[in-house]
Amino acid sequence: MPQRELEIPMQQGSCDGVFYCPEGDGKWPGVLYLTDIGGIRAANREAAARLSKERYAVLVPNIFYRTGHAPLQPSIRALDDEGRKKRMAELSTPLTPELIERDASTYIDFLLWQNCTRPGMIGVVGHCFSGKMAMFAAAARPDKIATAASFHGGGLYTDAPTSPHLALPRIKARLYFGYATNDHSMSVEAIAKFEEALQRWGGQYESETYKDAYHSWTSSDSPVYNQPQAERAFQKLLELFGQTLR
Repeated sequence: MPQRELEIPMQQGSCDGVFYCPEGDGKWPGVLYLTDIGGIRAANREAAARLSKERYAVLVPNIFYRTGHAPLQPSIRALDDEGRKKRMAELSTPLTPELIERDASTYIDFLLWQNCTRPGMIGVVGHCFSGKMAMFAAAARPDKIATAASFHGGGLYTDAPTSPHLALPRIKARLYFGYATNDHSMSVEAIAKFEEALQRWGGQYESETYKDAYHSWTSSDSPVYNQPQAERAFQKLLELFGQTLR
C-alpha cells in the first residue's frame, strides 16, 4: 500500500499528514479522513490504509497542526481526567468554524491535486471531535463533497451560534451519522433536536445509534473499542462511498 508522509501548505504554515494511494496505475475517488481528538497515530493510520485498499485515495491531515506535529504529545490517553480536559481544550479551542472550513477547503484541493486522485467529487469522514468538521467541510465545499459521514461525533447540535447544525442549509452532500450509546457529547436530547434539524433541511441523510457502542468505539486503541460495531461502521462507510463516489 503506497503511502507518503507529507506537508500540506496552509495559509499560515503547513500541516503534516499522510496520504494513501491504492496499488496499481489509475486514478481513484478521493476521501478526506479526519481523526479524533487523539490525532494521527497507529490506529487511524491502519484504518485509513484499510480504506485505501478498497480503491480510494485517502488523505489524513493533522487537523491539530496549529498545536503540534503528529504524533501529538502528550497522548490524550496517557493523561488523567483533569489533564485530558486541559489537553482537549488546547487542541480544540483554535479550531473555530471559520478556520475549520478554511482548512478543509485547503485539504480538499490538496487531495484533488494528487496524481492518483480522480477529479470530481470526494467523500469525507470524521470521528468524535471531527464529526462536526466533516459537516463544516461539506458546507464549505458543496461543489466537491458528495458525502460526509460522522461516527460518534460530538456537539453536532448545541445552542451556540457556532453549532454545526446551522451549516446544514449550505450542505448538498449526502450525510450519515452514527451515534454512540450514552454519549455525553451527543445526548439523546441533542440527537432528537439534531434529527429535527435534519428533517427541516430536507437533504438526503441517515442517522442511527449503535447499540452498546460507546464514544470512540470505532478506534482499535480505544478502551471501549467494539469490534463488531466498528466493522459495521466500516461497511456502512464503504456502502456510502460506493453509492456516491463510484
